[in-house]
Amino acid sequence: MRSAMAHPLFADLISWSPALDRLSSMGFENPTFTDGYIISKPPQSPPLFWHYDWFAWQDPRAYDTSPQQVFLMYYLSNTSVANGCLRVIPGSHRHHNVLHEHIDNPHSGMLSRAEDLDQLAFSIRPDEVDVPVRAGDVVIGDARLLHAAYANKSSEWRTVITLWFQPDYATLPDRVKAQMVAKIQKIPADWPVVNATRVKALHPTYAGKAKPYIRDLYRKNPAIN
Repeated sequence: MRSAMAHPLFADLISWSPALDRLSSMGFENPTFTDGYIISKPPQSPPLFWHYDWFAWQDPRAYDTSPQQVFLMYYLSNTSVANGCLRVIPGSHRHHNVLHEHIDNPHSGMLSRAEDLDQLAFSIRPDEVDVPVRAGDVVIGDARLLHAAYANKSSEWRTVITLWFQPDYATLPDRVKAQMVAKIQKIPADWPVVNATRVKALHPTYAGKAKPYIRDLYRKNPAIN
Protein backbone atom coordinates (compact mmCIF):
# COMPACT_ATOMS: atom_id res chain seq x y z
CA MET A 1 0.00 0.00 0.00
CA ARG A 2 1.37 3.41 -1.00
CA SER A 3 0.23 6.94 -0.26
CA ALA A 4 -1.51 8.94 -2.96
CA MET A 5 1.12 11.56 -2.22
CA ALA A 6 3.65 9.30 -3.95
CA HIS A 7 3.38 11.26 -7.20
CA PRO A 8 1.97 14.69 -8.14
CA LEU A 9 -0.08 13.12 -10.95
CA PHE A 10 -2.49 11.90 -8.29
CA ALA A 11 -3.60 15.51 -7.87
CA ASP A 12 -5.51 15.11 -11.14
CA LEU A 13 -7.46 12.17 -9.77
CA ILE A 14 -8.05 13.69 -6.34
CA SER A 15 -9.52 16.83 -7.90
CA TRP A 16 -11.20 15.07 -10.85
CA SER A 17 -14.27 17.12 -11.73
CA PRO A 18 -16.58 14.25 -12.79
CA ALA A 19 -16.17 12.59 -9.39
CA LEU A 20 -16.70 15.83 -7.49
CA ASP A 21 -19.71 16.53 -9.70
CA ARG A 22 -21.11 13.12 -8.78
CA LEU A 23 -20.82 13.99 -5.09
CA SER A 24 -22.47 17.33 -5.82
CA SER A 25 -25.37 15.54 -7.52
CA MET A 26 -25.90 13.69 -4.25
CA GLY A 27 -26.20 16.99 -2.41
CA PHE A 28 -22.57 17.28 -1.31
CA GLU A 29 -21.35 20.47 -2.94
CA ASN A 30 -18.25 21.14 -0.83
CA PRO A 31 -16.49 17.85 -0.08
CA THR A 32 -13.04 17.74 1.45
CA PHE A 33 -10.19 15.30 0.90
CA THR A 34 -7.80 13.97 3.53
CA ASP A 35 -5.92 10.91 2.33
CA GLY A 36 -5.57 8.31 -0.38
CA TYR A 37 -3.82 5.00 -1.03
CA ILE A 38 -2.75 2.75 -3.89
CA ILE A 39 -3.62 -0.79 -2.84
CA SER A 40 -2.44 -3.75 -4.90
CA LYS A 41 -3.64 -7.28 -4.23
CA PRO A 42 -0.89 -9.72 -5.29
CA PRO A 43 -1.57 -12.80 -7.40
CA GLN A 44 -2.60 -15.86 -5.39
CA SER A 45 -3.23 -13.79 -2.25
CA PRO A 46 -5.77 -14.51 0.52
CA PRO A 47 -9.09 -12.70 0.97
CA LEU A 48 -9.34 -9.33 2.67
CA PHE A 49 -11.18 -9.53 6.00
CA TRP A 50 -14.50 -7.89 6.77
CA HIS A 51 -13.96 -4.43 8.21
CA TYR A 52 -15.17 -0.85 8.40
CA ASP A 53 -13.09 2.31 8.03
CA TRP A 54 -14.81 4.65 10.48
CA PHE A 55 -13.31 5.29 13.90
CA ALA A 56 -15.48 7.85 15.68
CA TRP A 57 -18.22 5.53 16.86
CA GLN A 58 -18.71 7.26 20.21
CA ASP A 59 -19.84 10.40 18.42
CA PRO A 60 -23.62 10.90 18.63
CA ARG A 61 -23.81 11.33 14.85
CA ALA A 62 -22.07 8.05 14.08
CA TYR A 63 -25.38 6.48 13.07
CA ASP A 64 -26.78 9.35 11.00
CA THR A 65 -28.30 8.76 7.60
CA SER A 66 -25.82 11.10 5.94
CA PRO A 67 -22.24 9.78 5.55
CA GLN A 68 -19.48 11.57 7.42
CA GLN A 69 -16.75 10.05 5.26
CA VAL A 70 -16.82 8.15 1.96
CA PHE A 71 -14.32 6.21 -0.07
CA LEU A 72 -13.90 6.62 -3.80
CA MET A 73 -12.32 3.43 -5.12
CA TYR A 74 -10.85 3.70 -8.62
CA TYR A 75 -10.16 0.27 -10.08
CA LEU A 76 -7.29 -0.15 -12.53
CA SER A 77 -8.37 -3.59 -13.69
CA ASN A 78 -11.52 -5.61 -14.18
CA THR A 79 -12.54 -7.39 -11.00
CA SER A 80 -14.47 -10.57 -10.32
CA VAL A 81 -14.82 -13.20 -7.63
CA ALA A 82 -11.73 -14.86 -9.15
CA ASN A 83 -9.34 -11.94 -8.65
CA GLY A 84 -10.65 -10.35 -5.48
CA CYS A 85 -13.61 -8.11 -6.20
CA LEU A 86 -15.19 -6.00 -3.49
CA ARG A 87 -17.85 -7.49 -1.19
CA VAL A 88 -20.24 -5.39 0.89
CA ILE A 89 -23.04 -5.86 3.40
CA PRO A 90 -25.80 -3.39 2.47
CA GLY A 91 -27.16 -1.37 5.37
CA SER A 92 -24.29 -2.21 7.72
CA HIS A 93 -23.18 1.42 7.70
CA ARG A 94 -26.16 2.31 9.89
CA HIS A 95 -27.56 -0.91 11.30
CA HIS A 96 -26.01 -3.43 13.65
CA ASN A 97 -24.94 -6.65 11.98
CA VAL A 98 -24.06 -9.89 13.74
CA LEU A 99 -20.64 -9.66 12.12
CA HIS A 100 -19.91 -6.55 14.18
CA GLU A 101 -19.84 -8.80 17.24
CA HIS A 102 -17.05 -10.95 15.86
CA ILE A 103 -14.52 -8.67 14.17
CA ASP A 104 -13.36 -6.73 17.26
CA ASN A 105 -10.40 -4.66 15.97
CA PRO A 106 -11.00 -4.87 12.22
CA HIS A 107 -7.45 -3.93 11.26
CA SER A 108 -5.47 -6.07 13.68
CA GLY A 109 -2.17 -7.57 12.63
CA MET A 110 -3.53 -11.10 12.75
CA LEU A 111 -6.35 -10.23 10.37
CA SER A 112 -4.04 -8.30 8.06
CA ARG A 113 -1.74 -11.30 7.84
CA ALA A 114 -4.71 -13.63 7.21
CA GLU A 115 -3.35 -16.10 9.75
CA ASP A 116 -6.66 -17.85 10.41
CA LEU A 117 -9.08 -17.93 7.49
CA ASP A 118 -11.61 -19.83 9.61
CA GLN A 119 -12.42 -16.66 11.55
CA LEU A 120 -15.80 -15.07 10.86
CA ALA A 121 -13.93 -12.01 9.60
CA PHE A 122 -13.15 -14.06 6.48
CA SER A 123 -16.49 -15.84 6.18
CA ILE A 124 -19.07 -15.85 3.41
CA ARG A 125 -22.07 -13.92 4.73
CA PRO A 126 -25.72 -14.60 3.85
CA ASP A 127 -26.41 -10.87 3.41
CA GLU A 128 -23.32 -9.90 1.41
CA VAL A 129 -23.30 -8.57 -2.15
CA ASP A 130 -20.46 -8.85 -4.67
CA VAL A 131 -19.35 -5.67 -6.48
CA PRO A 132 -17.47 -6.69 -9.64
CA VAL A 133 -16.35 -3.72 -11.75
CA ARG A 134 -14.64 -2.80 -15.00
CA ALA A 135 -11.27 -1.08 -15.19
CA GLY A 136 -11.81 2.66 -14.80
CA ASP A 137 -14.94 2.31 -12.69
CA VAL A 138 -15.21 4.22 -9.43
CA VAL A 139 -17.13 2.85 -6.44
CA ILE A 140 -18.39 5.28 -3.78
CA GLY A 141 -19.11 3.92 -0.32
CA ASP A 142 -19.73 4.97 3.27
CA ALA A 143 -16.72 4.52 5.57
CA ARG A 144 -18.98 2.76 8.09
CA LEU A 145 -19.96 0.05 5.62
CA LEU A 146 -18.78 -3.49 6.32
CA HIS A 147 -16.76 -4.53 3.29
CA ALA A 148 -14.18 -7.13 2.29
CA ALA A 149 -12.64 -8.65 -0.84
CA TYR A 150 -12.28 -12.14 -2.23
CA ALA A 151 -8.93 -13.86 -2.57
CA ASN A 152 -7.01 -13.03 -5.73
CA LYS A 153 -6.69 -16.45 -7.33
CA SER A 154 -5.47 -15.03 -10.62
CA SER A 155 -1.90 -14.66 -11.89
CA GLU A 156 -2.10 -10.86 -12.08
CA TRP A 157 -2.06 -8.00 -9.59
CA ARG A 158 -5.40 -6.34 -8.80
CA THR A 159 -4.96 -2.64 -8.03
CA VAL A 160 -7.31 0.00 -6.70
CA ILE A 161 -6.75 3.64 -5.75
CA THR A 162 -8.79 4.54 -2.67
CA LEU A 163 -9.41 8.21 -1.88
CA TRP A 164 -11.09 9.41 1.32
CA PHE A 165 -13.50 12.34 1.17
CA GLN A 166 -15.72 14.02 3.75
CA PRO A 167 -18.80 14.87 1.68
CA ASP A 168 -20.27 17.45 4.07
CA TYR A 169 -17.34 18.45 6.25
CA ALA A 170 -18.82 21.81 7.28
CA THR A 171 -21.60 20.10 9.25
CA LEU A 172 -19.42 17.59 11.11
CA PRO A 173 -19.06 17.79 14.91
CA ASP A 174 -15.92 19.56 16.09
CA ARG A 175 -14.23 16.43 17.41
CA VAL A 176 -14.76 14.69 14.09
CA LYS A 177 -13.43 17.74 12.24
CA ALA A 178 -10.34 17.63 14.42
CA GLN A 179 -9.94 13.93 13.68
CA MET A 180 -10.23 14.47 9.93
CA VAL A 181 -7.69 17.30 9.91
CA ALA A 182 -5.28 15.19 11.95
CA LYS A 183 -5.19 12.50 9.26
CA ILE A 184 -4.49 14.75 6.27
CA GLN A 185 -1.59 13.41 4.24
CA LYS A 186 1.23 15.91 3.91
CA ILE A 187 1.84 17.14 0.38
CA PRO A 188 5.52 16.62 -0.53
CA ALA A 189 7.53 19.83 -0.74
CA ASP A 190 8.82 18.94 -4.20
CA TRP A 191 5.39 18.76 -5.82
CA PRO A 192 4.74 21.37 -8.54
CA VAL A 193 2.82 24.32 -7.13
CA VAL A 194 -0.15 23.76 -9.42
CA ASN A 195 -0.58 20.15 -8.25
CA ALA A 196 -0.09 20.96 -4.59
CA THR A 197 -2.53 23.86 -4.78
CA ARG A 198 -5.19 21.66 -6.38
CA VAL A 199 -5.04 19.14 -3.52
CA LYS A 200 -4.63 21.68 -0.74
CA ALA A 201 -7.80 23.42 -1.91
CA LEU A 202 -9.70 20.27 -0.96
CA HIS A 203 -8.14 19.85 2.47
CA PRO A 204 -10.42 20.45 5.45
CA THR A 205 -9.42 23.07 8.01
CA TYR A 206 -10.25 23.36 11.69
CA ALA A 207 -9.28 26.23 14.00
CA GLY A 208 -11.14 25.07 17.09
CA LYS A 209 -9.78 23.40 20.20
CA ALA A 210 -11.81 20.19 20.25
CA LYS A 211 -9.85 17.02 20.95
CA PRO A 212 -9.85 14.62 17.99
CA TYR A 213 -11.27 11.18 18.54
CA ILE A 214 -8.66 8.51 18.99
CA ARG A 215 -9.13 5.26 17.05
CA ASP A 216 -12.59 4.37 18.33
CA LEU A 217 -13.89 0.90 17.49
CA TYR A 218 -17.48 0.04 16.63
CA ARG A 219 -20.12 0.13 19.31
CA LYS A 220 -23.79 -0.66 18.89
CA ASN A 221 -26.10 2.32 18.55
CA PRO A 222 -27.18 3.08 22.16
CA ALA A 223 -30.54 4.31 20.87
CA ILE A 224 -31.35 0.73 19.87
CA ASN A 225 -31.98 -1.87 22.58
